[in-house]
Amino acid sequence: MPALNVNKANAKIVVKLRRIVRKIALIPNGFLALITKASKWLKSSVTIAAIVATAILAGHTVSAQVAPPSQPLGSLKSVAIPEPSNLGEFVKNKTAAIELGKALFWDMQVGSDGLQSCASCHFHAGTDTRAKHQLHPGPDTIVEAGLNYTLKPGDFPFHKLSNPSDRTSTVVADTNDVAGSQGIDLNQFNDIIPGSAVDNMTVKPDPVFNINGVNVRQTTGRNSPSTVNTIFNFRSFWDGRAQNDFNGVNPFGSRDPNAYVLKAATKSSLEKVKVSLKNASAASQAVGPPLSDVEESATGRVFSDVGQKFNRIKTKQLPRETGKKLKYLTPLGKQIVHPEDSVLGKYSQAPKPGLKQKNYETMVRDAFQSQWWNSNQIIKVGADGTRTFKQSQGALATDEFTLMDYNFSLFMGLAIQLYEATLVSNNAPIDQFFDGNSNALTAQQKQGKELFEGKAKCINCHGGPEFTNASVRNVQKERLERMTMGDGGEAVYDNGFYNIGVRPTLEDLGVGGKDPFGNPLSESRLAQQGKFTDPNLSPPVGANERVAVDGAFKTPGLRNIELTAPYFHNGGQLTLKQVIEFYNRGGDFHEQNIKDLDPDIENLGLSEEEQNALVEFLKSLTDDRVRSDKAPFDHPQLFITNGHPGTTTSVTNDGSGKATVNLIEIPAVGRNGNKGTANFLANAN
Repeated sequence: MPALNVNKANAKIVVKLRRIVRKIALIPNGFLALITKASKWLKSSVTIAAIVATAILAGHTVSAQVAPPSQPLGSLKSVAIPEPSNLGEFVKNKTAAIELGKALFWDMQVGSDGLQSCASCHFHAGTDTRAKHQLHPGPDTIVEAGLNYTLKPGDFPFHKLSNPSDRTSTVVADTNDVAGSQGIDLNQFNDIIPGSAVDNMTVKPDPVFNINGVNVRQTTGRNSPSTVNTIFNFRSFWDGRAQNDFNGVNPFGSRDPNAYVLKAATKSSLEKVKVSLKNASAASQAVGPPLSDVEESATGRVFSDVGQKFNRIKTKQLPRETGKKLKYLTPLGKQIVHPEDSVLGKYSQAPKPGLKQKNYETMVRDAFQSQWWNSNQIIKVGADGTRTFKQSQGALATDEFTLMDYNFSLFMGLAIQLYEATLVSNNAPIDQFFDGNSNALTAQQKQGKELFEGKAKCINCHGGPEFTNASVRNVQKERLERMTMGDGGEAVYDNGFYNIGVRPTLEDLGVGGKDPFGNPLSESRLAQQGKFTDPNLSPPVGANERVAVDGAFKTPGLRNIELTAPYFHNGGQLTLKQVIEFYNRGGDFHEQNIKDLDPDIENLGLSEEEQNALVEFLKSLTDDRVRSDKAPFDHPQLFITNGHPGTTTSVTNDGSGKATVNLIEIPAVGRNGNKGTANFLANAN
């Protein structure tokens, strides 16, 4: 029997063969089935002898033995926290940076309206559990149930079949709407107001998000993924637009040729520099929402304006010149911080809101190297984006900024990344099981684990201790892969991004879309155009080689999934059982998406008992610290908007052209936790 040459060129083939071999235990006359499957799946020069050799090497005999997965499960304690190697060039004190990051993540004053924070969409196990006014119209402009609608259990799944086990059965109901997260009203940014959490804005008529001509809050076009364990993502956002390399300015890393920060060579001179921090997709992601005119910002705001909101000026100013000045705002000044908060408790002013002995200016100074904030030069930004430097001469004009203001995106991104790096849930029953406690899982959960790793094929996309192939640990070894697609043809795709038939491909291209510079978000397409090379892919992607990335989305980690409904990028599934049913029937748009469909999306033939075992196994991925908001998952008080008083056809105008809002309080919690917040629709009828 000839040996199989396992080199880089064959690495992907070996992975395919392992997948085939894993099927042997599930198919009668396994060896014959192996050869049949191989002939259908592999369009390569690999010989039948090599296939047989792989089977024998994997299990010594072609019996019920199963080859180990390329990404075996394990305890998350075994995975190092990804971090930029050059972090020390920017951060001088990690503890201070984490304090700054937690304050900024939860601070409602970040939003133009003084209400929206990062946490507004990530307050429950890192996700959003609001049910009212959460629908986005999807690819059209109409929310079928109506704006300001309150979701109910009966609305799920969004693609409803007469027989959930059969994707070809009668479609009872279908909607292309998305369960997203409510953000901000549509406004034009004019300026900041010193000392005020609310920016000077002008309401803009919203052609989509309005009820009888009154603006209602916009909602995001994708479901909010969890920020817990997000530090392990190689790229972030569902479409991967938040790059692994952070440029200090925006989510797009080296894709943006004009992304610069400023550095103080001396206190009296500044230089424009490009920066790149690898393994920093969390930082790239963090600087997106604060400038999104859907999520947190009025249209036209830039990061220098955000920085100015949080700073103070020590010189006396004329009232006319106070629009864009460094003005003092107390960190978390509208929110109570628990005295036993695991990060910020020592600065708590409870029962008063905010932090004592801290302001954002001093927090930046404490956390970051001085060359990024310490200068007596002023930066004047022209209407065309040009920058000129001048000495400070008292009060600043509207278009003038200090170095700290100008580089505020650098500080915010890295500080939030370092805070999110503490949000690691590595003590779930599954971790305890892999740490040596065989009783940490029930018998049913152990059955579910075997199915997860075998017949159900979940591990093929949700591999490793992170439970996602989109992890830093996995993707950095192989950015691009070749795979036999659902239609039997081979194509290149971005590792960790898959089309699984949730919605028709063209409704949302996901990683198949483009960045703001007109380039493909997909690295496979960039490689096809000769703009990107993965040294681990051999041979390189050909100019005419097939690429399958349209409708593909980043594989989310499954940890704490019991707490993070609704599911998928469109939020279209309510329960874990519905998710398992979706996979068991081979997705909802299998045939329509076949060209780009992941080959593992097929009829699985799982029995009711097996489906229930999988659901119970997924519950073993919940860390009780996340469930009960125990450190490091404790947090300050938060007020979140929850739609508008009124109905889907009538809301109250607040006098400015936008609707009044409902607010819900999420109380502050300290390191010892509490009962946690309720799951999505947990108490609904």
